[in-house]
Amino acid sequence: MNISYNWLKEYVDFELTPVEVADALTSIGLETGGVEEVQTIKGGLEGLVIGEVLTCEEHPNSDHLHVTTVNLGNGEPVQIVCGAANVAAGQKVVVATLGAKLYDGDECFTIKKSKIRGVESVGMICAEDEIGIGTSHAGIIELPADAVPGTLAKDYYNVKSDYVIEVDITPNRADACSHYGVARDLYAYLLQNGMPAVLKRPSVDAFAVENHDLDIRVTVENSEACPRYAGVTVKGVKVAESPEWLQNKLRVIGVRPINNVVDITNYIVHAFGQPLHCFDAAKIKGGEVIVKTTPEGTRFVTLDGVERKLNERDLMICNQEEAMCIAGVFGGLDSGSTETTTDVFIESAYFHPTWVRKTARRHGLNTDASFRFERGIDPNITIYCLKLAALLMKELAGGTVSSEIKDVCAAPAQDFKVELAYAKVNAMIGKVIPVETIKSIVTSLEMKIENETAEGLTLAVPPYRVDVQRDCDVIEDILRIYGYNNVEIPLTLKSSLTTKSDVDNSNKLQNLIAEQLVGCGFNEILNNSLTPATYYDGSETYPSKHLVMLMNPLSGDLNAMRQTLLFGGLESIAHNANRKHADLKFFEYGNCYHFDAEKKNPEKTLAAYTEDYHLGLWLTGKRVSNSWAHADENTTIYELKAYVENILKRLGLNLNNLVVGNLSNDIYAAALSVSTKGGKRLAEFGVVTKKLLKAFDIDNEVYFADLNWKELMKAIRSVKISYVEVSKFPAVKRDLALLLDKGVQFAEIEKIAYETEKKLLKEVELFDVYEGKNLEEGKKSYAVSFLLQDETQTLTDKVIDKTMSKLVKNLEEKLNAKLR
Repeated sequence: MNISYNWLKEYVDFELTPVEVADALTSIGLETGGVEEVQTIKGGLEGLVIGEVLTCEEHPNSDHLHVTTVNLGNGEPVQIVCGAANVAAGQKVVVATLGAKLYDGDECFTIKKSKIRGVESVGMICAEDEIGIGTSHAGIIELPADAVPGTLAKDYYNVKSDYVIEVDITPNRADACSHYGVARDLYAYLLQNGMPAVLKRPSVDAFAVENHDLDIRVTVENSEACPRYAGVTVKGVKVAESPEWLQNKLRVIGVRPINNVVDITNYIVHAFGQPLHCFDAAKIKGGEVIVKTTPEGTRFVTLDGVERKLNERDLMICNQEEAMCIAGVFGGLDSGSTETTTDVFIESAYFHPTWVRKTARRHGLNTDASFRFERGIDPNITIYCLKLAALLMKELAGGTVSSEIKDVCAAPAQDFKVELAYAKVNAMIGKVIPVETIKSIVTSLEMKIENETAEGLTLAVPPYRVDVQRDCDVIEDILRIYGYNNVEIPLTLKSSLTTKSDVDNSNKLQNLIAEQLVGCGFNEILNNSLTPATYYDGSETYPSKHLVMLMNPLSGDLNAMRQTLLFGGLESIAHNANRKHADLKFFEYGNCYHFDAEKKNPEKTLAAYTEDYHLGLWLTGKRVSNSWAHADENTTIYELKAYVENILKRLGLNLNNLVVGNLSNDIYAAALSVSTKGGKRLAEFGVVTKKLLKAFDIDNEVYFADLNWKELMKAIRSVKISYVEVSKFPAVKRDLALLLDKGVQFAEIEKIAYETEKKLLKEVELFDVYEGKNLEEGKKSYAVSFLLQDETQTLTDKVIDKTMSKLVKNLEEKLNAKLR
């Protein structure tokens, strides 16, 4: 939110510089993003002075130019050639001296000494549009006779630089969404730091009802959604441009002036945080404003020309025949004031934050009004802002206040009662703060002390502080005004010994595996946990019915919690591939979410919801490319398999104790799963289907692995790291060429081999596969290597042959294998 330095000074007196104000606001919790100098007139009229035309003669070489001598009040008169028809001796004018910069839109030109038609000219006599104080170019500016030559133009026109302080408002600080709200906090800071200050705001004592010529009734049918609604009419207004002071205030903070009626409402919302709306009274049919909901599906055209279908819980501002405005969010196409408006009805209301927030989300609307109503505005400033708007309307647009204020209030907003114990203040802050300082801070923040004891205070917190309803909230306020930097770091540190938890171990292993993957050329990605629900339409592996849906999604593209990391990785691959980076290795840690309607339990709200932590790996493109030492080579599923196995090994798992099986689903064209012997799936990896790749517009093959980190952590709980000596005895390798059915996987051979010989067999490796000529139809040949080793002695031929015979026998019996 943009805050004007000069505007802020209208509500609280201070001598701080703009940078010091920004630092002060940051120190009390209103973090500032920057300070920028802004000039209401571009260039600030620097280099322009008031001059007096002493002589004016016709140019000898032109029929429309004049040669003048001008007194600039600082010595010898200067000669200036001027082309304005109205220039004459004796005039007081505005002169741009040498070096002055004048602006025409974004273009800038500098005044230099020059010769015009052979006559030297030192400066320029200016028109309104040339210096930015008006739009006329009919002639030069003629100032009153009492203007003093030599006066700086910026002093004559009272042009002052302003500074815009960018304040980052957190969602809980609705009270600071205005200049006056920020001034309140700054006022408390000034008092705490020994700088006398007075908090003030414009008086509305002059407000008075002048007649009852335009009486518009107000009816509130839904007091839950609208606890307070007030309005007043002003008759006989003239819609026109706002005065320069109001336009400048709005321009400085980035708001475009429109007309005096609209600008008044924009001024008040940024000054005091109270959104207003001005209805054209002539369009309030039946002379009544009705605050109510409308039937589901009612069509309504908003101010932006879009037709919207209303929800039955959209609160509307209506007349007796139709809806005029979405309450607290957006006006209707034909409800506001226009150039033909002569009578207005000014609305000032307090709408329930939840109602406004849900309506704004439903229709995808975000306005200055909804931003403030959603967070909770001050319900007690409604009438003050209404009176101020009526007074400004009279001053800037004419007219008379032509009705009593109609104030429909279901129940006045009550202060929040908070019991504050001094002991808790000191315990939470970590320092003993004097009682008088505590009392000074809370009263400077407009909290009323209703009762005081030796132990603490009973406070009444104003209702605009929606974020302060508990004692800890008050303590936070005390600390931020007292100053975080004023709480000293203690000289001693009290701590207790603790042991590492499962979470600590998991984080350590995550970092370990991440470093391993980065060393292998992977890049870590971090995708949004929110995802489009459409990704899961028609999926069998991850059906839509198991999605955790958002109740109020920010957009249709982010309306569900992800069930798998896969789709986020595919988005990242597509993004990079579209930018000519197609050779990719990605990994990501993240939660995946699951909903099971059958587990719903009214007594346990979260029973139907689960989340698991996963590690995802993605490979695509070339493993080697553009290398002088190696031909280009595509990545393969076997490369991904190696990465998965290395992760499992690094975590301490024995691959021989895991079950590897085929996996068939609509995510993978071909895949394997890795599970414990108890059936818990630890990982799965495979080739992503062409259908999915086409949906993400990806041309290359993508290999994806999904490791369930939660299950992995459970699987390694009982793993103990042990060390053994390197065997002194040699290993022996034996190869077998096995003729098998095409449907047999190497994983089955590996499993049978390890089950057959558990002591001597150390490795089983597939080094060749052959299919084709000279083989029976439906058969294939596997060349498999078996590594045997005894840790206690050298193997003999007899033992080796016996072991290999046993292996061959089991493979023949269980897989119908034949030796070639």
